[in-house]
Amino acid sequence: MKYFKAEWNESRGDEYDSWGTSIWFLELDEENNPIRQIEVYQNGNILKYDSIKMTDDFGMLGDQAIQIEEMNGIELSQSEFESQWEIESSN
Repeated sequence: MKYFKAEWNESRGDEYDSWGTSIWFLELDEENNPIRQIEVYQNGNILKYDSIKMTDDFGMLGDQAIQIEEMNGIELSQSEFESQWEIESSN
């Protein structure tokens, strides 16, 4: 598994555009497909997706391999990702 934190410096461009920009936390498999994903928006909204909750009214777990070299992000350790997953689970 690989773990990343990336800033998404564009707003959503949909009916939730007012949420602002976001920071994404990703757990990826060997082929860079998302396994778990957290989206933390500028306005405080948080979306979480995994195999149990793959979609909701606001978005979905990514369904394509992530192009890591195109991301504006940093690699995280598993423990850093798990810590963020647990923090966001308590909100």
